Amino acid sequence: MSAPLSADRFIDALRAEGLTVVEVGGWRTHNRNHKGPWGPVHGVMLHHTVTHGTAFTVRLCRDGDEALPGPLCHGVITKDGRVHLVGHGRANHAGAGDSDVLAAVIAEKRLPPDHRADTDGNRYFYGFECENLGDGEDPWPAAQLDAMARASAALCRAHGWTARSVVGHLEWQPGKIDPKGFTMASMRTRVEERLK
Repeated sequence: MSAPLSADRFIDALRAEGLTVVEVGGWRTHNRNHKGPWGPVHGVMLHHTVTHGTAFTVRLCRDGDEALPGPLCHGVITKDGRVHLVGHGRANHAGAGDSDVLAAVIAEKRLPPDHRADTDGNRYFYGFECENLGDGEDPWPAAQLDAMARASAALCRAHGWTARSVVGHLEWQPGKIDPKGFTMASMRTRVEERLK
């Protein structure tokens, strides 16, 4: 069981992993904590945005929309590999997912298929939205994939987790397909290499 990192420890962990971090507005206090608890945290969840363009993507992930208020993640990883911090605390990114998947993440074991949506993932996961159209054709630049691995590894390192604590939205919530265009197994291998 891990308490969420403070905002200072969060940004320090990302920078220590060699990432370029962009602080967006009052990210340190921008959250959905009034809607429920944040923590204990058990892992890192990766998403794709289904958007194009850095400015629009970052603004959407910070502010959300009428149907889903922001922040929609903690950090936005753009095509150039920069991490834009948009929130700290509970964020609208994971939604309800499978309690068996959460148990596997906590135990750092192989993930079972996600069959149900019975657990509040916004409470238990850090979230990174990654700029991509999510159509399986929009490329994932090397700088972006590297940044995704570094951001995930930074949080794993800070909490003493292994790469098994990094999951894709599609592994958590039935019906989700993100991130699309690479496998989460390959991403966990990247994270594992960084943690060595």
